[in-house]
Amino acid sequence: ANPLHRQVHQDMQQPLCHYFIASSHNTYLSGDQLLSQSRADMYARVLQAGCRCVEVDCWDGPDGEPVVHHGYTLTSKILFRDVAETINKYAFIKNEFPVILSIENHCSIQQQKKIAQYLKEIFGDKLDLSSVSTGDPRQLPSPQDLKGKILVKV
Repeated sequence: ANPLHRQVHQDMQQPLCHYFIASSHNTYLSGDQLLSQSRADMYARVLQAGCRCVEVDCWDGPDGEPVVHHGYTLTSKILFRDVAETINKYAFIKNEFPVILSIENHCSIQQQKKIAQYLKEIFGDKLDLSSVSTGDPRQLPSPQDLKGKILVKV
């Protein structure tokens, strides 16, 4: 085997929109979309498998605590805070490139504020709070520029 083949080089300096991004749909589900369990450890599994975009379906939960589950189904509910803590723990173990949280937001303003608070508290400096104008995709930062960062897409 040619030793040069072990060294894969990919240019990661292009704008983020130039890349295919490994994404997960209904990341929190351990099974089917109607009856299965929602589990925070599913985020650990997909992040370590190379996924860089995970879905988080947020709904109003009891006691002012937002929850994650597949709405209008019998799937179980997990706390948003637990999901964020799991993502924080596993996001960059196998891969330094950015992680995108694709948040499907069904929460009241009060619980949206709680989500924002958790994002800032749990991710700290990893949370990318820079504002990106979507007018010109060539101006997007590159995966290289965003290493170690968590991006939020709502």
